[in-house]
Amino acid sequence: MESDYDELDRQLVHALQIDGRAPFSTIAGVLGVSDRTIARRYARLRSTGAVRVLGGVDPTALGAVVWFLRVRCAPAAALPVAEALARRPDTSWVSVTSGGTEITCAVRAENEADSEALLLAKLPRTPRVEGVTAHSVLHTFYGGPDSLIARLGPLEEEAIERLRPPAVPHRPGLIRLDDGDRTLLAALAVDGRTGFEQLAALTGWSPTTVRRRMRELRERGLLYWDIDVDWSLFGVGTRTLLWLSVTPAQLAETGQALAEHPQVAFAAATTGPTNLYASVVCANQRELYRYLTTRVAALPAITHIETAPVIKTIKQAGNQR
Repeated sequence: MESDYDELDRQLVHALQIDGRAPFSTIAGVLGVSDRTIARRYARLRSTGAVRVLGGVDPTALGAVVWFLRVRCAPAAALPVAEALARRPDTSWVSVTSGGTEITCAVRAENEADSEALLLAKLPRTPRVEGVTAHSVLHTFYGGPDSLIARLGPLEEEAIERLRPPAVPHRPGLIRLDDGDRTLLAALAVDGRTGFEQLAALTGWSPTTVRRRMRELRERGLLYWDIDVDWSLFGVGTRTLLWLSVTPAQLAETGQALAEHPQVAFAAATTGPTNLYASVVCANQRELYRYLTTRVAALPAITHIETAPVIKTIKQAGNQR
């Protein structure tokens, strides 16, 4: 079937991955088209849900813990349980996998009490939940500000350099949020390109204060620009979750090697029954088979692998579908 997208669409998405808040005039100048064309293309892509620029949040900058949960359900119960999880403000990437009887999701726990309440009280008592496996994220090898679009995008290095924004200096240490910060982050989580004037109206701050606070949040590593994309735009469609067991002495080396694979959208070391997790994106099942039997098979420290094809994504990048 012929794609609904063309090369300019892919170039635009790649440009937004480089700088999610780049002015349309800047993108247009690099791509050699008019401002109006870029604005029209982005409006079309966003209105159809093909692309959204979002303000992503790294919970570890707040001292929070991220859990990957594998929730096993009774037959026919996975979808309603997944939708209930997706409505929670502390979840992201809620997917139905493994023949429709398992849910995988990422959960942010602000403190030990939150983790205990979710893992020991709330989920186990949910009707038709048969079991929960929890994996705490220890280290992220690839994901967050990194994006698979950087590997799939069509722009040449010269165009990438012209679009690349100045580096944001890193300021170490945890950060505390007030109500204004939470309002700001909530607005950016819906639309990362929301204008400063609109953000000022929402927060009660001045546009100058909004601009300054956004920069501070980025310097502390809390805020980054994320892209929610229809992967068929880049000719890929099958997302599969990998749960891998790796010899502990070679976990860091193996995780880094896995993170360099062009199929990998996210990779992290975790606690739990397995110690390495990855989300991979392939064009189809044949390509997935080839990837598993070549690139993954070539990593000698992997002692066990479990694959879980994603059947349906309920919530992606923190936004319910």
